[in-house]
Amino acid sequence: MPSLPLSEGAVLTTVSRSGRVESWHRGSVAVWHGSDLLLSVGAPAALVICRSATKPLQALPVLERGLDRQFGTTDAEIAVMCASHDGTEAHTSCVRGLLKKAGLHEGQLGCGPHAPFDPATRHAMLLLGQKPMRVHNNCSGKHAGFLCLAKDCGDSLGNYLDTRSRCQQEIAAAVGAMAGENVLPERGVDGCGAPTFVLPLQSLARAFSRLANPAGLPPVRAAACERILEAVRKEPQMLAGQKRLCTALLRATPKIRFAKNGAEGVYAVALEKDPARVRCPEAIGIAVKVDDGADRGYESTIVDLLAWLGAFAGPVPAALQDYWQPKVMNTREQQVGEVRCVVGWGGL
Repeated sequence: MPSLPLSEGAVLTTVSRSGRVESWHRGSVAVWHGSDLLLSVGAPAALVICRSATKPLQALPVLERGLDRQFGTTDAEIAVMCASHDGTEAHTSCVRGLLKKAGLHEGQLGCGPHAPFDPATRHAMLLLGQKPMRVHNNCSGKHAGFLCLAKDCGDSLGNYLDTRSRCQQEIAAAVGAMAGENVLPERGVDGCGAPTFVLPLQSLARAFSRLANPAGLPPVRAAACERILEAVRKEPQMLAGQKRLCTALLRATPKIRFAKNGAEGVYAVALEKDPARVRCPEAIGIAVKVDDGADRGYESTIVDLLAWLGAFAGPVPAALQDYWQPKVMNTREQQVGEVRCVVGWGGL
């Protein structure tokens, strides 16, 4: 079976203990500014399986067809279509509400069940003897959006994940166009059974730059982008959860217009156009891939890069400190080290 080439990743973060570096995470970073690659670390042109980082792009055809207006879709329902959610009651109710408005039901979801990411919800279900359902899958909102699109396309709802279906063809075309690819991007199978996309890391960054400032896109697509950005600004907890980086970033500053994780160490951010950023005033898209797939490898890097780019009005906000420089603790609740980004952004 063919495989993606290993990237020439640089050290992004280190993990220290007792004054020594104990571990490190290598990876690549691409920062797209306006129409150019502003800076890069590692291998920005390396192919990456984007996983859930493309969810806002995959939701675009649903809004471009006006299905949000047809169904009276709420901000929370649009946000959950783009989410890797925690599976709380708020999230599952939102997914069920979206399906009901479209005349669909959760039994039609093509994703498999898994336990909610949210510890309290998971624990409560265990105490009650309840088993996870498909709606608890972190991707259930995306699948609900796919079903809405497939129904409007006239596709067989039982085959809405087939890459040959009309709905998946529309989705692939939207993702490719946003990423600046001239052909439909290569697709694989994501953890939830849905198609996922293989793109150069810098193309994912370009897509998020366009998402951040869609003014130059065709009017229908630009309006769909703005609707998604508005929805997650108003309902950031629906995009992930109360203790998740995506939600924390959106709450930290309105300058961050979208933030999205993908499995196996992928992360992407859309940063708004800002004339106050003298060296980089245009919209910015950031994409990171950690070679070993660890979330820990990108969290510190993302926050550190955003601080260098001027995304925050002052120092790194208190709510982001535990992502930026998380403490390494022992079982006696003593700090013995920390995780820290070691990229020298100014020297790139």
